[in-house]
Amino acid sequence: MRRMRDERGSATVEFLLVSVLLTTLTLGVVQLGLAAYVRNVVQDAAVEAAFHAALADATPAEAEARARALVERAVGHDAIDSVAFERGTSSGVAVITVRIGATLPVVGFLGPARGTEVTARAPAEVFG
Repeated sequence: MRRMRDERGSATVEFLLVSVLLTTLTLGVVQLGLAAYVRNVVQDAAVEAAFHAALADATPAEAEARARALVERAVGHDAIDSVAFERGTSSGVAVITVRIGATLPVVGFLGPARGTEVTARAPAEVFG
Protein backbone atom coordinates (compact mmCIF):
# COMPACT_ATOMS: atom_id res chain seq x y z
CA MET A 1 0.00 0.00 0.00
CA ARG A 2 2.73 2.43 0.85
CA ARG A 3 4.34 2.09 -2.57
CA MET A 4 1.13 2.91 -4.50
CA ARG A 5 0.69 6.01 -2.43
CA ASP A 6 4.19 7.29 -3.31
CA GLU A 7 3.53 6.98 -7.06
CA ARG A 8 0.28 8.90 -7.00
CA GLY A 9 0.42 11.78 -9.51
CA SER A 10 3.49 10.48 -11.33
CA ALA A 11 1.54 9.94 -14.57
CA THR A 12 0.64 13.62 -14.62
CA VAL A 13 4.27 14.66 -14.24
CA GLU A 14 5.39 12.18 -16.91
CA PHE A 15 2.72 13.43 -19.30
CA LEU A 16 3.76 17.04 -18.68
CA LEU A 17 7.45 16.33 -19.30
CA VAL A 18 6.81 14.29 -22.44
CA SER A 19 4.30 16.77 -23.86
CA VAL A 20 6.68 19.71 -23.33
CA LEU A 21 9.45 17.79 -25.08
CA LEU A 22 7.24 16.76 -28.01
CA THR A 23 5.77 20.25 -28.39
CA THR A 24 9.25 21.79 -28.46
CA LEU A 25 10.41 19.24 -31.01
CA THR A 26 7.36 19.82 -33.21
CA LEU A 27 7.73 23.60 -33.10
CA GLY A 28 11.43 23.25 -33.94
CA VAL A 29 10.66 21.16 -37.02
CA VAL A 30 7.97 23.64 -38.12
CA GLN A 31 10.41 26.55 -37.64
CA LEU A 32 13.09 24.74 -39.64
CA GLY A 33 10.56 24.25 -42.44
CA LEU A 34 9.66 27.95 -42.34
CA ALA A 35 13.32 28.97 -42.53
CA ALA A 36 13.88 26.65 -45.51
CA TYR A 37 10.75 27.99 -47.21
CA VAL A 38 11.81 31.63 -46.77
CA ARG A 39 15.30 30.87 -48.08
CA ASN A 40 13.87 29.10 -51.14
CA VAL A 41 11.49 31.99 -51.82
CA VAL A 42 14.38 34.48 -51.59
CA GLN A 43 16.48 32.28 -53.92
CA ASP A 44 13.63 32.20 -56.43
CA ALA A 45 13.26 35.98 -56.14
CA ALA A 46 16.99 36.40 -56.81
CA VAL A 47 16.76 34.25 -59.95
CA GLU A 48 13.70 36.20 -61.11
CA ALA A 49 15.48 39.52 -60.45
CA ALA A 50 18.59 38.36 -62.32
CA PHE A 51 16.62 37.31 -65.38
CA HIS A 52 14.60 40.53 -65.32
CA ALA A 53 17.73 42.69 -64.89
CA ALA A 54 19.36 40.80 -67.78
CA LEU A 55 16.75 42.12 -70.21
CA ALA A 56 18.11 44.85 -72.48
CA ASP A 57 15.50 47.45 -71.54
CA ALA A 58 15.22 46.69 -67.79
CA THR A 59 16.74 48.63 -64.91
CA PRO A 60 18.08 47.23 -61.62
CA ALA A 61 15.40 49.20 -59.74
CA GLU A 62 12.66 47.38 -61.66
CA ALA A 63 14.31 44.03 -60.96
CA GLU A 64 14.63 44.84 -57.25
CA ALA A 65 10.97 45.86 -57.07
CA ARG A 66 10.03 42.60 -58.78
CA ALA A 67 12.06 40.56 -56.26
CA ARG A 68 10.58 42.41 -53.28
CA ALA A 69 7.04 41.93 -54.61
CA LEU A 70 7.64 38.21 -55.11
CA VAL A 71 8.93 37.74 -51.57
CA GLU A 72 6.16 39.86 -50.06
CA ARG A 73 3.51 37.88 -51.95
CA ALA A 74 4.93 34.50 -50.88
CA VAL A 75 6.00 35.23 -47.30
CA GLY A 76 3.55 37.95 -46.28
CA HIS A 77 6.12 40.63 -45.55
CA ASP A 78 9.25 42.02 -47.16
CA ALA A 79 12.06 39.87 -45.75
CA ILE A 80 14.69 41.34 -48.12
CA ASP A 81 17.30 43.51 -46.40
CA SER A 82 19.66 44.26 -49.29
CA VAL A 83 19.89 43.78 -53.04
CA ALA A 84 23.10 44.22 -55.05
CA PHE A 85 23.52 43.96 -58.81
CA GLU A 86 26.78 43.43 -60.63
CA ARG A 87 27.53 43.26 -64.35
CA GLY A 88 30.42 41.11 -65.46
CA THR A 89 31.53 38.41 -67.84
CA SER A 90 31.81 34.68 -67.47
CA SER A 91 33.55 32.69 -70.22
CA GLY A 92 33.22 35.70 -72.51
CA VAL A 93 29.46 36.04 -71.95
CA ALA A 94 27.97 39.12 -70.28
CA VAL A 95 26.18 38.13 -67.07
CA ILE A 96 24.17 39.86 -64.36
CA THR A 97 24.82 38.74 -60.79
CA VAL A 98 22.25 39.48 -58.10
CA ARG A 99 22.97 39.13 -54.39
CA ILE A 100 20.06 39.33 -51.98
CA GLY A 101 20.45 39.45 -48.20
CA ALA A 102 17.32 38.51 -46.27
CA THR A 103 16.10 37.99 -42.74
CA LEU A 104 16.31 34.34 -41.75
CA PRO A 105 13.38 33.52 -39.46
CA VAL A 106 14.48 32.01 -36.16
CA VAL A 107 11.44 32.55 -33.93
CA GLY A 108 8.32 33.00 -36.02
CA PHE A 109 9.33 35.52 -38.67
CA LEU A 110 11.82 37.24 -36.34
CA GLY A 111 15.49 36.66 -36.93
CA PRO A 112 18.83 38.22 -37.75
CA ALA A 113 18.97 40.71 -40.60
CA ARG A 114 20.92 39.31 -43.54
CA GLY A 115 20.75 35.91 -41.89
CA THR A 116 20.83 34.37 -45.33
CA GLU A 117 22.40 35.63 -48.54
CA VAL A 118 21.66 34.13 -51.94
CA THR A 119 23.26 34.73 -55.33
CA ALA A 120 21.80 34.25 -58.80
CA ARG A 121 23.23 34.83 -62.28
CA ALA A 122 21.67 35.29 -65.68
CA PRO A 123 23.13 35.92 -69.15
CA ALA A 124 22.62 39.55 -70.13
CA GLU A 125 21.04 40.64 -73.39
CA VAL A 126 23.54 42.65 -75.41
CA PHE A 127 22.79 44.30 -78.74
CA GLY A 128 25.47 45.26 -81.22
